[in-house]
Amino acid sequence: MNHVQSALLRPSRRGLLKSVALATVFGASLDLLRSVAAFAADAAGWPTEAFKQKNQADALTKLYGKTAEESDKVKLDAPEIAENGAVVPISVSTTLPKVTSISFLVLENPYALAASYKIPDGTLPSVSNRLKMAKTSKVIAVVESDGKLYSASKEVKVTVGGCGG
Repeated sequence: MNHVQSALLRPSRRGLLKSVALATVFGASLDLLRSVAAFAADAAGWPTEAFKQKNQADALTKLYGKTAEESDKVKLDAPEIAENGAVVPISVSTTLPKVTSISFLVLENPYALAASYKIPDGTLPSVSNRLKMAKTSKVIAVVESDGKLYSASKEVKVTVGGCGG
């Protein structure tokens, strides 16, 4: 039996630590590969064109293919005044049934669609985010429920812009 074989067969603290380190690196590599595969699968359905639209109507058409109607069942929470447009807290919740997505639009931003979320079946239809806002603007929350679009809006005054302004 040579030195290498002997070291492999003889348990030692250093050998154990090396084995654990190698297993950790190997496991992390597998997790990374799984993450990349999951990202690629999600990216295939990413609404790229919707995020490139400069106005609300075009963004909604590219994202959903239809327009939204105002609803008091969509609750949009946003500050009246945002001192820093780089981090404007926004949240939306709804009592509407069968919600499949929630999106945020900021009409005066360079691109209207700021965020869009798919809501899995059985999930509480509530989303919070911190949006960048270039300047004072109307913020619109759009909820897709049972194949229809519903919305709520609020004007948010921005004192210092978050999109380079």
